[in-house]
Amino acid sequence: MLRVPSLKVGPDLRIFHSMNTTKRTVACVIFDIDGTLTQTNDLIFASFNHVAEKYLGRQFSPNEIIALFGPPEEGALQKVFGDENLEGIMEELCGFYAAHHASMASLHAGIDDVLAHLKDRGIRLAVFTGKGRRTAMITLNALRIAPYFDMVVSGNDVINHKPHPEGILKVLEAFGLEPGQVLMVGDSLTDIRASRAAGVRIASVLWDSYEPERVRQANGECVFDRVEEMLSWFRAHIN
Repeated sequence: MLRVPSLKVGPDLRIFHSMNTTKRTVACVIFDIDGTLTQTNDLIFASFNHVAEKYLGRQFSPNEIIALFGPPEEGALQKVFGDENLEGIMEELCGFYAAHHASMASLHAGIDDVLAHLKDRGIRLAVFTGKGRRTAMITLNALRIAPYFDMVVSGNDVINHKPHPEGILKVLEAFGLEPGQVLMVGDSLTDIRASRAAGVRIASVLWDSYEPERVRQANGECVFDRVEEMLSWFRAHIN
């Protein structure tokens, strides 16, 4: 049975493992989706505002929408719309998200090379995202990267959302791995906190982060400004 520890966050969080590791010590890499693998932020904001305009006659700023998330889309919608017609509003949001995905979302350039490099070398790949399963799978399938991943943990698959480590612990349990064998890659402070609470290593990426300087300061160990830098690091450590 999965044991979920209580989450401790704050300035006393420590680095559990040095990133100056020898080759092949990483057996599994867990990726966040939005802002890490994909450029989907504009699509997320537009999808939320599509239903907000229809049902409330108003729109929300990106910062207002970001503040609502943590739980997946259903939780964010419930905060604004309540329980009435929540299922219908969710259907409309997902419909807009799917219909506009091709024009408003893309992979960050070079991400497919990163995933192919890791997969070709037998590294287990997983996703841990705060997105709901429906939008997560729309994105992974539409951008043709779903086959790379052995496991997807969405916001609908956990009781405790980021920065709680439950999603990471599910991956560890499913693959029978120790924390020291796993690397999380994400763009946010919640990814850092979840990783350290789970005892896994964390690589932070800044190419699409909401708060890059805070993320850089909080990590202080392994930070990538460009996808090419991350690919070079993997080539040096996993071959």
